[in-house]
Amino acid sequence: MPARPSDAAAAPVREASILHVDMDAFFLSVEVRERPGLRGLPAAVASPIGRSVVLSASYEARAYGVRSAMPLAHAKALCPPLAVVAPRQDVYRAVSAEVMALLGSVTPVMEQLSVDEAFLDVAGARRRLGPPERIARLIRRRVADELGLPCTVGGAAVKFVAKMASTAAKPDGLLIVPPERTLAFLHPRPVGHLWGVGPVMAGRLETRGIATIGDLARTDPERLRGWFGAAGAAWSELARGRDPRPVAPRAAARTVGADHTFDVDPTDGEAVALELLRLGHRVAARLRADGVEAAGVTVRLKDPRGLVRARTARLPRPSAAAHDLVAAGRRLADELLAERRHPVRLVGLRAERLTAAGEPVLEQDALFPAEGEEPAASSSAWTEAETAADAVARRFPGAAVRPASLLPAPRPDSRGAPGTPVR
Repeated sequence: MPARPSDAAAAPVREASILHVDMDAFFLSVEVRERPGLRGLPAAVASPIGRSVVLSASYEARAYGVRSAMPLAHAKALCPPLAVVAPRQDVYRAVSAEVMALLGSVTPVMEQLSVDEAFLDVAGARRRLGPPERIARLIRRRVADELGLPCTVGGAAVKFVAKMASTAAKPDGLLIVPPERTLAFLHPRPVGHLWGVGPVMAGRLETRGIATIGDLARTDPERLRGWFGAAGAAWSELARGRDPRPVAPRAAARTVGADHTFDVDPTDGEAVALELLRLGHRVAARLRADGVEAAGVTVRLKDPRGLVRARTARLPRPSAAAHDLVAAGRRLADELLAERRHPVRLVGLRAERLTAAGEPVLEQDALFPAEGEEPAASSSAWTEAETAADAVARRFPGAAVRPASLLPAPRPDSRGAPGTPVR
């Protein structure tokens, strides 16, 4: 029988030194922490207007069939009492940084997979903190006590089994799979649960009589290779509990980007420019949070038929200031629309050629900037100003500093006509 999700391990866990930590419904849990009235309700994080999708759903909402990446309209049809919370990506990134800093204090051997999950190899922390199960309990307790958030931890001797264990233990649970119980845990599970086997491949395997991971392990590896190539051979190894991949830090991101799909496709450049301002501030905040600067910017425009056009430009000097990203992005968008005017379904902005903030630049700055460009020295002043705004946003999320053009339009004052001073 497979191991059951519980806080008690039935066998020694000395060698199950790889932990997978996964925050539960991360975006929504952050919102619930600040708005306790949402606790226990079917709720989701999604933009409340337009062609939006669910970014995170509570387990109460999941009971109705609501899932991440589902169109919000579909989610509301499945779950009429769904409470919808507008996303705050800057807040989630800041909290993610706190989570990863906490995990990094447990062991430096950490591989971050996304904003809300990471692998840890705690073999080197055993002398200081105890066996893996004790370390897993410590992590769950610290995340709850220090950050006010729930998380699930799975542990095993290899990475993919640790991840499967955390999935089995959700929500807010702990499951350690001792090495000697690895195959007993794996083999009864559907073959679609195996890392790398998606729904389509699971269907193809099932047509060949392979319904469980155990069935896969009992199939001749050469036959699997003949059917599915190198992927079949890799699945065979995983089905036998073999995964040689170590826990290792992921390579730094080479680009940081964001995009927006319009509710109504604009035909004028002003609406595109305004959205680029919003995207530029999102991207720049991520650059500053990651301690990097961009030396290039790419803008993408998609028309209603789905045709995407893009254009890239180099910045005069690497920058993490929205001011610089937006200025370059608007020039690129203007050039694209001047070439071919069309309604814009989607606009995207991507920061490229990333380098560590403050890293020396080998190219000499231009003595006379091109028309429309500002002197390179101005970038640092903008970055400092926007970094100060980051600090305000972290401390007072509801009072975040933003450009005036992104503020909601003021309502006409009932005490006087528009434009009439109110005394």
